Amino acid sequence: MSFDIALSGIQAINEQLSTISNNVANAGTLGFKSSRANFAAMYAGERPTGTRIGSTSQSITQNGGVLTTNRGLDALINGRGFFVAKDSTGQMNYTRVGLFEKAADNFIVDASGRRVQGYAMTPPSTVRGAMGDIAVPTGTQLGKASTKVDFQANMSADWKVPASPWPAAAPASGVVDPATYNMSKVSVIYDSLGKQHSITQYFRKTATVTPSEVAVYVSVDGAFPTAAATNLQFDVNGKLTAPAPANYTVAIPAGAAAAMNVVIGYTGTTFQAGEANTSVNAADGNAPGTFVGVELNKDGGVIAKYSNGLKQQIAVVALATFPNDEGLIPADNTSWIAGGESGVANYAEPGQGVAGSLNTGSLEQSNVDVTTELVSLMTSQRNYQANSKVISTENAMLQSLMQAL
Repeated sequence: MSFDIALSGIQAINEQLSTISNNVANAGTLGFKSSRANFAAMYAGERPTGTRIGSTSQSITQNGGVLTTNRGLDALINGRGFFVAKDSTGQMNYTRVGLFEKAADNFIVDASGRRVQGYAMTPPSTVRGAMGDIAVPTGTQLGKASTKVDFQANMSADWKVPASPWPAAAPASGVVDPATYNMSKVSVIYDSLGKQHSITQYFRKTATVTPSEVAVYVSVDGAFPTAAATNLQFDVNGKLTAPAPANYTVAIPAGAAAAMNVVIGYTGTTFQAGEANTSVNAADGNAPGTFVGVELNKDGGVIAKYSNGLKQQIAVVALATFPNDEGLIPADNTSWIAGGESGVANYAEPGQGVAGSLNTGSLEQSNVDVTTELVSLMTSQRNYQANSKVISTENAMLQSLMQAL
């Protein structure tokens, strides 16, 4: 009987060594969670019969370290969530490894080629669709005509009326004399074909009864303005009072592209002492653009990038949580699948509930503590030796008995 009890100890220790070895082997595996083999005593009625591995515990809730990669499609979860990836059989796999890429068929996949699951949207709409594969649109982005220019600046109250009057006709040189204005600013706009145009504003303090008045001369693509387009008037506190509303519409006639009206908005423009400065000078619209890449943001958004500098959110990655994380069943490629003990997956976007937010440009490392595993290895070795000693002692006793017969 002693032989069987000691043998059960050796067999259980062998299983424990397999668990420890697996932990050590995966100390450098991204997103790996260490396991622990738990011994359980065996009895036949009241008679002890040895030991076995009764269960294996996973340290799923213990996060690993942070590996900074600065790669646009790498992400780490700050929370209990798991990324969701569907394999070729339709099986949902759950992983903590946010190492993604755009496959040749333009779907977002993980490092094992499984399709990452998320909620698609069609820009400019932010309405999410049902959870599914994330397809990246890689076509050309069409040009979009500008409709407005948001312009906000401080017109210096220290300006003097320019010494030279505004010319009645375009200068022969084609260059407006700087002595005729106090400040000029250029805004870039686009027509319906995505062609770039420029709006130049010349700001000139005027000699009128109202001292806080600035005339604005507007030039489109270098065409000389012979008269002021509008006058900006300010009260004694330097607040813009006219025009009301605080904007001016620039009419651009049709050419190859359609005619367009661009509204320059001056809301927030002031007239204060000190240097003149421009805090906002931004137009809508865009030039045509080709797809150049894709990245993730901290909210889980999948962002398509284009050569014209624009970015569009096309989807949000999904995260899964479970009633009992420890009940998940380990699977290949540092993943888990749901089982009876884990409960059914609950899907959400990053930042919702306990799923957690994302750290982009980072990956989760293994949570294996090699020092702890080596100590466990030495303990297992001693236990193995002790059980082996029981077997050798029992064998010696049996030999003595046989010799006495």
